[in-house]
Amino acid sequence: MESPTVVRVPLKTERLSDATSAKTRDLATLEVWLNDLADRIIAGESLDRETAMELTQIEGTDAILLLCAAADRVRQACCGNVVDLCSIINVKSGGCSENCGFCSQSAHHPGKDSPIYGLKTQEEILEQAKAAASAGAKRFCLVSQGRGPKYSSPKSKEFEEILETVRRIIAETNIKPCCALGEVTPEQAQQLAEAGVTRYNHNLEASENFFPEIVTTHTWQDRVDTVKNLKAAGIQACTGGILGMGESWVDRIDLAFSLRELDVESIPLNLLNPREGTPLDDRSKIDPYEALKAIAIFRLILPDRIIRYAGGRESVMGELQALGLKSGINAMLIGHYLTTLGQPPEKDQEMLESLGLEGGEAPVPGTKE
Repeated sequence: MESPTVVRVPLKTERLSDATSAKTRDLATLEVWLNDLADRIIAGESLDRETAMELTQIEGTDAILLLCAAADRVRQACCGNVVDLCSIINVKSGGCSENCGFCSQSAHHPGKDSPIYGLKTQEEILEQAKAAASAGAKRFCLVSQGRGPKYSSPKSKEFEEILETVRRIIAETNIKPCCALGEVTPEQAQQLAEAGVTRYNHNLEASENFFPEIVTTHTWQDRVDTVKNLKAAGIQACTGGILGMGESWVDRIDLAFSLRELDVESIPLNLLNPREGTPLDDRSKIDPYEALKAIAIFRLILPDRIIRYAGGRESVMGELQALGLKSGINAMLIGHYLTTLGQPPEKDQEMLESLGLEGGEAPVPGTKE
């Protein structure tokens, strides 16, 4: 299904009065307002920040489910029923120079039982690429620790080795290779494009305001610069963040609007699954209904984007996983994650079928691909 081409203009809609705010217990009034929002967004209007913040005030299971239903309508209209499936591989693990507080691969705070190994061989990576394709994944992302090739030693051949692996995946399998290697220069982004990489993961992780609370060895702007380098080279940006690190709703809305401003195509939403030994290991997991509310609001802000269930969905959502796919999600990571295990891909396929959804490759926003 092709994404409909719409010209988005600022959303202009009557707000709920103080007497009937988004916190109202009058579910009927709330449902009418949410359906009106969904209709206008489907018609091509863009959600404004003030209305987005009003949505964050919605509380209570029944009210949140109404919000999710509105977001699901937008997802169906703007993205269709194909759920984008991809798988990842940790091609190099542990000993990372960066101090991202959520990550167990950092040399600053190595997580308990976090694996440490050098770059995997091309054969090892190819074997897993073929397995991912057999499991139904349409894309396969090569993920490496470290700040990125931008800072690699001139003597290092790892970037060239990964480029060659990408070329082999394209030649020897029917799965599309993606990369998540950290920061890249404009020249390196061009090399990735020439090798055949069409999508690159580089998360903002959080809002610009909250970012220094979780990372201090590089800046939020450093990450934005890499996203811009990739897009300038014609590579789709797979750029999202993590929910549940202690950020506020303002931070979450700021992140969503930053992603909209950067015009990223694919948005992974990770749900923090605290790793023992990391600075965030004392965080409580985000409540599943709070996660659903966030997913729904991201969909209303980013109506035609690929919004992906990423790390933490099994651990955080549990038996409510399927609700995310009826709240705005239209993509999933399947298989294992970087340092934690995922559920069997067969279980994911069964979940999709039970919801009347089809695993495959979602249309790229703004294109006919």
